[in-house]
Amino acid sequence: MLALKPNCECCDKDLPPAATDARICSFECTFCAQCAETRFDQTCPNCGGAFVPRPVRPAAKLIRFPASTQRVTKAHAACAHMSD
Repeated sequence: MLALKPNCECCDKDLPPAATDARICSFECTFCAQCAETRFDQTCPNCGGAFVPRPVRPAAKLIRFPASTQRVTKAHAACAHMSD
């Protein structure tokens, strides 16, 4: 089951479970579409895998299978200016 992480690891943009602009790799590293496309050229900076759109979990299933609330951000060189 996917964790559905709540934010982009780079810019910290909120990515709720219904977000259509969330991208993940096979390890479920999570980024927004803008960062995945413009900062990382569709390649995960953590593992080198390709990004794909993250599936949307139906709202009715979130009650029994909630999304993660643990925010993850990482100090990727392409994101360094984001904290300024």
